[in-house]
Amino acid sequence: MTVDIRVIRAGQLYRYFLRETVAGDGRRPAGAPLRTAQEQAGVPAGRWMGRGLTALGLAPGQEVTDQHLRNLFGERGRHPYADRLEADRLAAGESPEKAYRAGTLGRRVTATGVDFVFRPAPTIYLLWALADEMTGRVIEAAHEYAIGRVLEWIEDEAAVIRYGTDGIYRVRPPGGLVAARFRHYEARSGMPLLHDHVLLSVKAQRPDGTWGSIHTTILHENTVAASALYNELVAAEVCEELGLATEPRTVTEGRRPVMEIAGVPHELIRWTARRSEQIATCLAELEHEYVTTVDDDGEPKYLPVVSERARTKLNRIAALKTRPPKKDKNRSLAQLRADWKQSAILTSGVPATVINSLLQSSRAAAPKIRDRIPTVVDTDRAARNVTATVRMMNDGGRFHRRHLLAETRRHLALLLRGRRRDPHLDDHIVAAAVSHHCLDISEPKTARGREPGYRLYTARLNLPRPGSVRRQ
Repeated sequence: MTVDIRVIRAGQLYRYFLRETVAGDGRRPAGAPLRTAQEQAGVPAGRWMGRGLTALGLAPGQEVTDQHLRNLFGERGRHPYADRLEADRLAAGESPEKAYRAGTLGRRVTATGVDFVFRPAPTIYLLWALADEMTGRVIEAAHEYAIGRVLEWIEDEAAVIRYGTDGIYRVRPPGGLVAARFRHYEARSGMPLLHDHVLLSVKAQRPDGTWGSIHTTILHENTVAASALYNELVAAEVCEELGLATEPRTVTEGRRPVMEIAGVPHELIRWTARRSEQIATCLAELEHEYVTTVDDDGEPKYLPVVSERARTKLNRIAALKTRPPKKDKNRSLAQLRADWKQSAILTSGVPATVINSLLQSSRAAAPKIRDRIPTVVDTDRAARNVTATVRMMNDGGRFHRRHLLAETRRHLALLLRGRRRDPHLDDHIVAAAVSHHCLDISEPKTARGREPGYRLYTARLNLPRPGSVRRQ
């Protein structure tokens, strides 16, 4: 999954984000202003995004400042300009209590934001790192476009504000959401890794203009669908703009393939995967410890196979155990690109001529793939394949709409191989799947259970087993 999510809480996690993450994942010098720290780290300034900016007096693309971050995320959900609002009220003769409340966005909260991390597939950021500067700009633009589209989808389809007793009432934030975006260029290992941290504020306006908090659990539930949308969009933009195509690559035997840019040697992926290999080795050891226990006599006793949920938690532990230390100094993007290319030529095993002509090689591989892409997608056939796959992938064959949506986006990415599609095609396929190939088995006992997104489905009988995607 190439979109990760983590809740940011006022206090330690916020201070960590402010001290290290906003400054290019490098340690921010004590007392250094935010912009100075970012310039020293060689990363661009953070920028605001989201449709909810207008209500806060901010503009899309406006630079994120220390004051903005402190108020909105560090002070448990205050207005980015709370200091100014409070001073104006005090100057007008209001009491300190009323002046303070003027800068507060509804009830104060502990969980103040959600950090989404967006990163494209390895072959995409390898092209960004090793090809020419123009190619890099095209890929960054595609990356930024895909992030914007995913945020719009979260605003329109995923985010909800709870209110009323026990959060019984739920409403989409009609004015949209507010997020601060920070771009980074490298991984902790020093390898190329184009990625953005999008710090989403939990604060949003209800229809009556009062401020509430979005439900972070629902954001977690929809992360896989968001990730599938981002992957599909960024690949399509890159392929259409540069004349490329994607192909499936099996990363782990027995698990679904990932879509990569055709023509980029996989040896280059292995060149960047030093940390991934360390994590995989540590994960294997942790899984062995997890499934092996010792009985009272000291004999090994084996537990059932590791579940997906347990594997996710163990993977996080492995990532923490193998983390290299933070770097004190970073390099400019131009210097990074020069160093990466030299390292790839010397250590990846890929000939220098191939590395120097990476874009041309990828373009040469595209025509045969693009010629086989269907001009029209058979919606019902796609719905059948998606439903059959979701039934197989979910324990007990029971699932929600978000599972169908995530699988539909994966299916379209595999089918279209980097071609753009109608932005509503995924919803049409899900609607066909629900109408013709699913049974509603919900027995809702709560308000949430009666919502469309929480209806529980199972597949109808006699669906074909999911197989490889063929031309339609």
